[in-house]
Amino acid sequence: MANRCHNDDFVHTSCSWFSVLTCICLAVCLVLGWAATATAQTKQSRSFESQGQEFVTPEAQRAIDRGLMFLADRQFPDGSFGSGSNYKRNVAVTALSGMAFLSAGHMPGRGPHGKRIDKSIEYILSCVSSSGFIKRDDSTEHGPMYGHGFATLYLAEVYGMSERKEVHDHLKKAIQLIVESQNKEGGWRYKPDGRDADVSVTVCQMMALRAARNCGIEVPKTTVDNCVEYVRKCQNSDGGFRYQLGGRPISDFPRSAAGVVVLYNAGVTEGRDIDRGLAYLQSSSRPDQFRHDPHYFYGQYYAVQAMWHAGDDYWRQWYPTIRDELIGRQTPDGSWIDPTINSEYGTAMACLILQMPNNLLPIFQR
Repeated sequence: MANRCHNDDFVHTSCSWFSVLTCICLAVCLVLGWAATATAQTKQSRSFESQGQEFVTPEAQRAIDRGLMFLADRQFPDGSFGSGSNYKRNVAVTALSGMAFLSAGHMPGRGPHGKRIDKSIEYILSCVSSSGFIKRDDSTEHGPMYGHGFATLYLAEVYGMSERKEVHDHLKKAIQLIVESQNKEGGWRYKPDGRDADVSVTVCQMMALRAARNCGIEVPKTTVDNCVEYVRKCQNSDGGFRYQLGGRPISDFPRSAAGVVVLYNAGVTEGRDIDRGLAYLQSSSRPDQFRHDPHYFYGQYYAVQAMWHAGDDYWRQWYPTIRDELIGRQTPDGSWIDPTINSEYGTAMACLILQMPNNLLPIFQR
């Protein structure tokens, strides 16, 4: 009996030491793992920093700075952006202008343009209705769900940078409206009634959903899956995308660029759909050939994202061309003119395109 008790004590003691050693080994592994991850993140950060220095030339940076100053001078006292009869104080233009400042490294309440970002956030929040729909009632626009999508995306990008609880609360309401208004085909259109869908509006909503997911807001998997299925069905045999499922199978550059980007953001990073989409965009030749397209900035905004996600071979061919094209199109007052919407919209889009290599906005990160 004495011997058995002694052996039991020995086994217990050995197990205890074994447990301690196991914990030590696990701790060492975790530390090494964290170190490796930190090293990889540091290398990645340096890589992105070097990319920014390589592609955002001094001339491009001057153009960006002038564009941001133009936007700063055109902000209304209530925080909104957007001139003209149809898009004055528009929520989409305001959101894109705010994102242009974020892409330069400014944050809510911080940096030379921090207060302007704060004011733009305040304005967007003031336009959120009880249903979650983000829209200014007295602002005329074509397709209010466009505005809702871009405004929701903006709230998702600033969520976490702002300590205001209402940013989180309004963002959740805005996302819920998107989820509930998805139509039976899996897409969205101009109004949140679930009656119809087109690729362009659908992409806006999907980008907002992805941004919300990135910052921890719950988005139903079925919503994303149905959206991806809809976009895939809209792809034509030439790799481009048609406007609607029931419409003619005619491909168009701006919506095709948007279609490729939404697939990337939904996690479809390779495969036939991506390959055909990129091939279609490349077959459209140089980005400067679309300078007279009424949706020029919209198309280039998504095209540069598509090439960014596609990787260096695509990116190195595309970005320098559109960078130089935009620098050449900037007006003496620092703006970029968009005759369809307004100069604030064109300027915000141009600044976002030029600052893509900065890799600061989560929604644009690879």
